[in-house]
Amino acid sequence: MHKNNRITSLFNIQYPLIQAGMIWASGWKLASAVSNEGGLGIIGAGSMYPEILREHIQKCKNATSKPFAVNVPMLYPDLEKIMDIIIEEKVPIAFTSAGNPKTWTPILKANGIKVVHVVSSVKFALKAQEAGVDAVVAEGFEAGGHNGREETTSLTLIPMVAKEIEIPLIAAGGIATGKAMLAAMVLGADAVQVGTRFVASHEASSHLKFKEEVVKAKEGATQLTLKELAPVRLIKNKFFNDVQKLYQKGTSAEELKELLGRARAKKGMFEGDLDEGELEIGQIAGLIDEIKPAAEIVKEIINEFEAAKQQVSVL
Repeated sequence: MHKNNRITSLFNIQYPLIQAGMIWASGWKLASAVSNEGGLGIIGAGSMYPEILREHIQKCKNATSKPFAVNVPMLYPDLEKIMDIIIEEKVPIAFTSAGNPKTWTPILKANGIKVVHVVSSVKFALKAQEAGVDAVVAEGFEAGGHNGREETTSLTLIPMVAKEIEIPLIAAGGIATGKAMLAAMVLGADAVQVGTRFVASHEASSHLKFKEEVVKAKEGATQLTLKELAPVRLIKNKFFNDVQKLYQKGTSAEELKELLGRARAKKGMFEGDLDEGELEIGQIAGLIDEIKPAAEIVKEIINEFEAAKQQVSVL
């Protein structure tokens, strides 16, 4: 399919299609299913205690002989333990986010691990390249979960980053179909990272009620909020409305922090509390209308990508 693709060569995978390491969704079942189908599956360490992560890595190794990765948000309190486990378990690829790539990139690379850093701006893409990462994920404003303050959409971010960096580029944010994958690659990406579409899969570890909410979501169902703490895109539910009420009366970061409390994301996405939970998902949820097996999602995206290439060639 892609004989000279920089990402398939770098990761030793069949398709330039990566499943995002999403909090409360990306466990070993999802990661191994995507890797087995020719993409790159990622375990999301953001919601895992160190020993839970080790268990997921070991189960993933048993379930696939193909490469997989671990995503690590570097705001994590037990970061050193997490990194030690990734090194001890010889995970081939680490995706880092929300922190300075200079801190861990040299250590991971010295241990033979390929490093990819997630960014939301040209400035941070250049910093990541300077830190020695192997590739970057440029994530547009459409993406679910934690997001860039600049609100740069994928359509503008991807070509801007592609113009400035020399290392391989993975596009993310608003990509759930083969057509969007082709569009991102035309704009200069070497591969795409898909999150929201894989939340609505049987293998995602999220609660079924949350998956059903993603399928029900229409255009305009999500919004970026909590910029004073860390910008996050959420489904508009009771918790979201409570946040908006605070904004309307004029609020402080302290008040927002107090309302947010602890484990709000776990409550929503893992435990299925659709009122009080934080429901993180991308804008593209409005296009998704079915929960299906991860392998089928990979096949569908790749088949649509190939068909779209043929369609475009006759325009």
